Amino acid sequence: MTSSLNQLKMMTTIVADTGDLQAIARLKPVDATTNPSLITKALSAPQMQPILIETLKKYTNDIDAVIDELTIYIGSEILKLIDGRVSTEVDARLSYDTDGTIVKAQQFIKAYEAAGIDKKRVLIKIAGTWEGIQAAKALEQQGIHCNVTLLFGLHQAKACADADVTLISPFVGRILDWQKKDEGLDSIEISRDKGVSSVKTIYHYFKQHGYTTQIMGASFRSIEQILALAGCDLLTIAPDLLDQLATMDVKVERQLFPDMKFIDLKKQTLDETQFAEQHALDPISQELLSAGIEGFIQAREALEQTLRGLVN
Repeated sequence: MTSSLNQLKMMTTIVADTGDLQAIARLKPVDATTNPSLITKALSAPQMQPILIETLKKYTNDIDAVIDELTIYIGSEILKLIDGRVSTEVDARLSYDTDGTIVKAQQFIKAYEAAGIDKKRVLIKIAGTWEGIQAAKALEQQGIHCNVTLLFGLHQAKACADADVTLISPFVGRILDWQKKDEGLDSIEISRDKGVSSVKTIYHYFKQHGYTTQIMGASFRSIEQILALAGCDLLTIAPDLLDQLATMDVKVERQLFPDMKFIDLKKQTLDETQFAEQHALDPISQELLSAGIEGFIQAREALEQTLRGLVN
């Protein structure tokens, strides 16, 4: 029997959730996603030291410009190894700044194009705040494709669908982490996994109402979670879990079908007030969105400290 990974690839587009160039070259995913934590990890490799030093010399005392250029460098190197797209994340400090997010995204696209990369191969990653989703809406209208991340609730997904966002990344594992803490349990059976059920609900809402926005399950904690979402448009998976799937020969059964009846979800277009009201009633999204943004900010600050250490 073919490996579980190859079976999964027949029903879902597999994306590598890493900035590790060696892992991407080995795993050969269609697409790749990065975030500040993954960029920091990728740049910490010994072979990256000459690149870091050279970029620091180019932008004296402008660490933000250094980080931006290094982010584009990693993205460009990833694109040499894959046939699809790379997701590049906007500075999380701009998560509540629509105009600032738009400007930074435009700068990223110009930098990629200067490197000879078609903007169609880049997804600008933006946090799923109301302000971020509105920035994504404006960028999509300019032909700049977006991946809205840190997505935990149906209200966020609805707003993204109405904004014609190219792709969303609902976080499965972080929801499960929240659920375990909330229920005081070390493990939860897959049938009660709120992270898995969240993605299934979003998937069926989108398919039921004919939205073209793609769903990419993200932040997995186990093989079981991944297989429970077989058939989702895309799944972004860390290298260690991809390696496990590659060594397994368990039969993979498709779980999600575009025309499968799940539950009847009424179509709803949210304005800013309704979005805020639904967000306030969703403790998972409320807590995890703000925590996720703060985590990405801290990852960027860690990279900034590393770079400043190289200067001194």
